[in-house]
This record gives sequence, C-alpha cells and structure tokens, in this order.
Amino acid sequence: MAFLLRFSGMVDRISEIIGKFSGYLVLFCCLVSAGNALVRYAFNISSNGWLEIQWYMFAFIVLLGAAHTLRLNEHVRVDLVYGAVSERKRLWIDIIGLTVFLIPACFYLAWICWPFFHLSWTQGETSANAGGLIRWPVKLIIFAGFALLVLQGLSELVKRIAALKGLLAIDTTYEKPLQ
Repeated sequence: MAFLLRFSGMVDRISEIIGKFSGYLVLFCCLVSAGNALVRYAFNISSNGWLEIQWYMFAFIVLLGAAHTLRLNEHVRVDLVYGAVSERKRLWIDIIGLTVFLIPACFYLAWICWPFFHLSWTQGETSANAGGLIRWPVKLIIFAGFALLVLQGLSELVKRIAALKGLLAIDTTYEKPLQ
C-alpha cells in the first residue's frame, strides 16, 4: 500500500501543477480575447488563428483542469444520498463511482481519442479556416485530459481504499451548490 500511496502522491502533484497552470491559462485566455476584440474593433484587423488559440486554451483549461478538480473533490456530482450518509459510506460510494463509472469511461475515451489524434498528426491536419492553426495539438489535449483523469481517478481510488483501512484521513465533505 505504501507504493500505491507514493504513486497517488506523484499523480496528485502532477495534477496540481497542471491544474494551476490551467488556472493561469484562464487569465491568459481572457487577455487574448480582449486583445483580439480590441484589435478587431480599433484597427479592423482579425485572424482566425487568434480565435482558434482561444478555443485551444479553453480545451486545455477544461480537459487538463478536470483532474485537478477531481483531486480537490470539487467535481459535479449527483447528491441524492451522499450528503446524508456516514463518512465510511461516502468512501464506498466514491470507490464504486470511480471503479464502475469514471475510470472505465475515461479510459475508453482516452483509448478512442488516441487514433483521432494520431491521424491528425500524421496527416498534418490544419484548420479549414483562413489563417487557422494546426489541429493535432488540441486533439492531443483531448487524449491527455482523459488519460490524466484516469490517473487521478486511480489516485483517488488508492486514497479511498487507504482511508477505509485507516491509513489515511480524507475529507469527503461535499457542499451542495447554492444555485
């Protein structure tokens, strides 16, 4: 179990670094968007490349930030019983959810996204828009996002099992959204 907890810690650190980078990328995306709008309206100059880079950054933020969100236990969940049960039952709900839903679904999505990326990369696919960008980087992000989510799901699974064994304390507190 010690090896698995070290693996979990390593995955958590990777997710945290990428998640924090994704957070800064939100600011950069806003600056690019504002700069693009300013140049377009002030000087009547525009490029599809600037619009597409915003789309790429948004993909990066969402897909690679998802693992960090899972690590922080801030992901969206359906709270029918989770908030009303004991800590131990929450751990079991998480373990079942991770093993039955999250890990298999994200593994499958990563699996089917790899050929999608690989074909784009080998063909040198570019945007059909004038001034557009190459497509394979964003397709790689799709694969990487799901792969990182699988790793973070495994990390969370290890931590939940360790918590059931009393080797680790985990905060499974979930606050319902206020909206």
